[in-house]
Amino acid sequence: MDTPLEKARKDPESMKAKILTFARRLFGEYGFHGTTTRMIAREVGIDISTLHYHWGNKKDLYESVIIDINGDLRQKLREVEKIIHGLPLGKRLDISIDIMTDYLFDHPGISNLILFRYFAKNRYEGNLDFSVPEFTADIAYSMGLSTGKKDVSPEVMMKVIAVMNSMHNFVSGEGFFRPMLKIDRQTYILLVKETLKFIHIPAFTGGGNG
Repeated sequence: MDTPLEKARKDPESMKAKILTFARRLFGEYGFHGTTTRMIAREVGIDISTLHYHWGNKKDLYESVIIDINGDLRQKLREVEKIIHGLPLGKRLDISIDIMTDYLFDHPGISNLILFRYFAKNRYEGNLDFSVPEFTADIAYSMGLSTGKKDVSPEVMMKVIAVMNSMHNFVSGEGFFRPMLKIDRQTYILLVKETLKFIHIPAFTGGGNG
């Protein structure tokens, strides 16, 4: 039998899918503890009993959101890997930063939720988490920094985490950084890409593009 998440993915027009969409946005904006099922139901335009009928309790819905986001991230990374495969490392980074930065700015709740998970030190939020080690290994292998996805050293993983964390911080921190810089959103996104490339490409390539 399909899970509620599988049903939602199979039928994007269904009530389950609609609830999931709003839940991703609200959990991404307010975190697990700052979001209530009543808030989600109100945004969807349904009563609370309908939400519970489709998704169970808040923890069930939150864990489905995490699984859903993990699936989206995994698929995006696969798409990027196909594009950059075989290119020099500098070019791989250049293209990857462009694609992933655009993707995360289009889905800011992903970065928000990841950072919420990093820094939440209070009540239990469920058994599931973002597949950070798995994603890190995938990225390291795609960048040519390891010989296989199961053979990634802690040093390489830390370098990849530094790249991804800098993206998440710029995306999640847009509301703080952009007013401080007094620029529009498109300019901010372009500057984020330029800054990420300025920091990371020389660090990985020794200043060149290879």
